[in-house]
Amino acid sequence: MTVNDHPLLDPARLRELFDLRSSVYASRGGAFEGDPYPAFHALRESGPVHPGTPGELVGFTGPAFFSGLPHPDRPHFTVFDYATCNEVVRDVDTFSASEHAPGTEAHERERMLLYMDGDRHKRHRTLVQSAFVPKRARWWIENWIDQTVHALIDTFEANGKADLNVEYFAAIPLLTICGSFGIGVPDALDIRAAVTADGQGMELFGRLVKPIIEARRIEPADDLISVLVQAEVDEETGDRHRLSDSEVLIFAYLLLAAGSGTTWKQLGITMLSLLGHPVWLERVRAEPELLRAVVEESMRWMPTDPAFGRFATRDTALHGVPIPRGAVVHVCFGAANRDPQRWERPDEFDPGRPLQANLGFGGGAHICLGMHVARAEIRTAIAALLQRLPGLRLDPDAEPPRIIGMYERGPTSVPVVWSVP
Repeated sequence: MTVNDHPLLDPARLRELFDLRSSVYASRGGAFEGDPYPAFHALRESGPVHPGTPGELVGFTGPAFFSGLPHPDRPHFTVFDYATCNEVVRDVDTFSASEHAPGTEAHERERMLLYMDGDRHKRHRTLVQSAFVPKRARWWIENWIDQTVHALIDTFEANGKADLNVEYFAAIPLLTICGSFGIGVPDALDIRAAVTADGQGMELFGRLVKPIIEARRIEPADDLISVLVQAEVDEETGDRHRLSDSEVLIFAYLLLAAGSGTTWKQLGITMLSLLGHPVWLERVRAEPELLRAVVEESMRWMPTDPAFGRFATRDTALHGVPIPRGAVVHVCFGAANRDPQRWERPDEFDPGRPLQANLGFGGGAHICLGMHVARAEIRTAIAALLQRLPGLRLDPDAEPPRIIGMYERGPTSVPVVWSVP
């Protein structure tokens, strides 16, 4: 991103493209505006496993879309405690990421990493793992994240107020991942518009990325598409081959889809958590290194994805509850992360608490591939705000922000003001 790209980051267009109160978000579970955590607590305390989906069990009957839904023909169960959720996500033999039965042709044809299992999942994940390990976070920050956050702040710094949710946070992961593919600002925003308007984002993405794939095969660059086109898959037969153009395209689109929405919403949740705890806000302003603990606590306290689905590959049982083969088992990360058996005062946002592993990024073989990039984006974005916007605080004249959504939770807004020289 260059200075010449700044005019393309029109705050009005960003607000239009990333409005969580839109009909598109409502159709994915965004119509839920309540607080699910009291119900999560009551359900967990009455037993760790219950028949039904997380939404149904907290009284939400609206439309939803996430892993495990819709499958009205299958029985559904939800797990609410930390130990059992952790058990489910680690037992990939019993609880599969794919809806297709192991060994079937449909299972073997699965091309999305998110729904692969076993050795096949491991082989494909290894293709890009090197670009997402902790030591590569600096590569992401220096190449894409840092320039993205400062270019966005440039668009509103002089105004003294902004809705950070749509004018800042929403665009950061989209522009970061698109930048790593070699896609510029205007095309990245057009992809978002296509996804939002008619679900044709994959078609536009393909038209933009295919020429980049072809170019990187001839002359690799220091970017993510080059990593993908040079990676080799180890097959069970012992053969090795490089990904085809279509495989690279699918892999890249999954990375775009998986990272752009969740990180955006977690950014908003983390910032609201700090703004609601002024003591911590000031501590972080004075000691930016505390952002590491803040991000981990945000992921524990309120993960944007509070539930995810797995499919039982055989008849089994969880805490005495029979789970038939083919059933959908929903692991409720939100409830698990506030299990009082693991955390004291679990409902409190306290970055000073002793650090323990949580399920905010999932767990087991399918733990979030991009979690270290997401952490880097959140830390860099918030540190830049505190550095450049003196006196940053919630806008007292704006409508109070709310966290909404059943399966992909995020703030309605993050309205802030600051001092302008």
